[in-house]
Amino acid sequence: MTMWEMLAVFAAGISAGTINTIVGSGTLITFPVLLATGLPPVTATVSNALGLIPGSISGAIGYRKELAGQRPRVLKLAVGALVGGLTGATLLLALPSTAFETIVPILVALALVLVILQPRISKAVQRRREHTGVPARPDGGPLLFVGLMLASVYGGYFTAAQGIIYLSLMGMLLDDTMQRLNAVKNVLAALVNSIAALFFLFVADFNWTAVVLIAIGSAFGGQIGAKVGRRLSPAVLRALIVTVGTVAIVQLLLR
Repeated sequence: MTMWEMLAVFAAGISAGTINTIVGSGTLITFPVLLATGLPPVTATVSNALGLIPGSISGAIGYRKELAGQRPRVLKLAVGALVGGLTGATLLLALPSTAFETIVPILVALALVLVILQPRISKAVQRRREHTGVPARPDGGPLLFVGLMLASVYGGYFTAAQGIIYLSLMGMLLDDTMQRLNAVKNVLAALVNSIAALFFLFVADFNWTAVVLIAIGSAFGGQIGAKVGRRLSPAVLRALIVTVGTVAIVQLLLR
């Protein structure tokens, strides 16, 4: 890489770490930059996955206050995330690079619809619980577990807009604040990135310059994202998710 390319990758890492912590979709920043430096798509994908791990961990640490009292929930959902992430990483090397291109924009669009409708869905679910007398499950039940595991399969494969899908599913099936759900999202994303990257270490080629630059940049970005994201109201956070998700869909369709 030239010096300018290295600076571009580092800046992309900071941006990706910031936006991943607040919303998700940071890969849509780093991945095109890595391709522009001349890296092959698979090498760019696996280098990006490893480089973003410090950013995910940094963002989760930044949200540690919102994680208080959520340990049982996180531990259960983490199992599905790890299984899904490893499966997605395996599929990346086994399937053609275009395998997910058709379905990804549809998944993201569906997730955005759920994010927009989440307040109404939550109220409807709450009214039904009050009517039936069935209490809310703190872990979201089997439906959330399976949904997040499938989302993690995609996350292990590419990761773009993975966080948006997580938030849409948890927002629909868990009775909790957006900020606390965002904290769980950051932990799950860190786990998926980590398991995928560990798998890639043994079977795929990395560009270590790109990995180091993104890792340092995303770690800084994770702290920035935590400070900014924790101050956003639920309505503003939801609007930001929809905006970023819409940009993600456009970019994915134009690739």
